[in-house]
Amino acid sequence: MSHSTKRGSKGTGLQCKRTEKQSTICLQQMNVDHSDDEAIEKASDNKTETHQDSDSKPAVTKKRKQPTECFLSQPEEKQESTVKAKRRKKKKISDILEKSVPKPGVPADLQNLLSQHFGENRSVIEMEELKLSDSCFLPANDLTHSFSSYLKEICPKWAKLRKNHKEKKSVVMLVICSSALRALELIKSMTAFKGDCRVLKLFAKHIKIKEQMNMLEKGVFHIGVGTPGRVKALVEQDGLCLNSTKYMILDWNWRDQKLRRMMDIPEIKKETIDLLEMCIIKLCREGSVKLGLF
Repeated sequence: MSHSTKRGSKGTGLQCKRTEKQSTICLQQMNVDHSDDEAIEKASDNKTETHQDSDSKPAVTKKRKQPTECFLSQPEEKQESTVKAKRRKKKKISDILEKSVPKPGVPADLQNLLSQHFGENRSVIEMEELKLSDSCFLPANDLTHSFSSYLKEICPKWAKLRKNHKEKKSVVMLVICSSALRALELIKSMTAFKGDCRVLKLFAKHIKIKEQMNMLEKGVFHIGVGTPGRVKALVEQDGLCLNSTKYMILDWNWRDQKLRRMMDIPEIKKETIDLLEMCIIKLCREGSVKLGLF
């Protein structure tokens, strides 16, 4: 019995050693298999990455094509904008006036201008006070006259008026125009009409208002030519008196380089209407002053 137990114990020990060896071998195989799997997975990942890269290249080229399409569409928009800008330039006042036939100003044009300017802010009674009858106006220029010939037509007795005028701070004839340069042109063009009478420049360019007031106080002048803003300022500061004024001429039909009349310029238009409202309309309604549209 003792020999059999010893053999049995030896056999079980050998079996244990064999199982341990087998288990170690299995673990080694498992590690090898696992490392192989990792290598395979890495290889597959690399393949997928390369595949993705290869797939992403055409996508990049597609994205690069899109800005080229947008870039091609931009010049077309610019061309359209330039065409629109050119069309808008054609709508200027000067371009419209070039095509239109010039029409001489008539008293109804001044009446309409006053009604449009004051119509929204004045009552019916106030608007009636601003209306002028036809007897308040001189014959209008039919665009065939020079300035001297027009003045001779509307004022045939100028020589007597010139001799009888001896009051200071006043003029017999007042000419209103849009600018100082235009005033100088009108003064030069009236040489055939004015004779020996004295003409005073009534504009703000290079001339101070105090100098003009001193000249009016010291001397006698027969004709005043200037802009509505300076004439209005002189009247407000009592430098110019209109009680002895018989004629007021508006340079109505003349156009500047941009083909604008004096009433087409907002500042000149407002100052002229203010001057008319301040004193001229009242004097016209009383019959002491007559308006002319040259």
